[in-house]
Amino acid sequence: MHNVSSTKPSLAHSGLRWLWLAAIFLVLDQVTKLYVAANFSLYESINVMPMFNLTYVHNEGAAFSFLSEAGGWQRWFFTIIAVTISGILLYWLRALHAHEKLMSIAYSLVLSGAIGNLIDRVSYGYVIDFLDIYYNNYHWPAFNIADAAICVGAVLIIYDAFTTKEGENKAEETT
Repeated sequence: MHNVSSTKPSLAHSGLRWLWLAAIFLVLDQVTKLYVAANFSLYESINVMPMFNLTYVHNEGAAFSFLSEAGGWQRWFFTIIAVTISGILLYWLRALHAHEKLMSIAYSLVLSGAIGNLIDRVSYGYVIDFLDIYYNNYHWPAFNIADAAICVGAVLIIYDAFTTKEGENKAEETT
């Protein structure tokens, strides 16, 4: 986790100010999933452009359909993980100062994705995926807006880890 200073910012001046971003991506994720579920048949695929289709699938597992054939217990396992991660991310957002924009954005994106897929998992028992990127006959596993938000947030967290100056970390550790 990104190091934060030992003084906790006020609620209005914390990273929680960025929850609006999580809300926007959560709404975008849910609206697109509802649209696909209402207007596509399962496994229906529409070519949008070269190397990109909209393909409606159900994912009972996690990323890349991990554990999708596990027999049902994975639904509740991934639900518990999503709730736990969401709580941790809210705690970390609360600890960030408002000026720590990159990490606030990153955590908000991951939070929106975790909650978006959590809603699907609890509501349906699976996650609705529909973004299908491919090259020739190789298709990347289908994903959704929530998955994309999680990936972008994770990349931002990694970027921050590699670009945060070592001196800043040492200064924060001693305060």
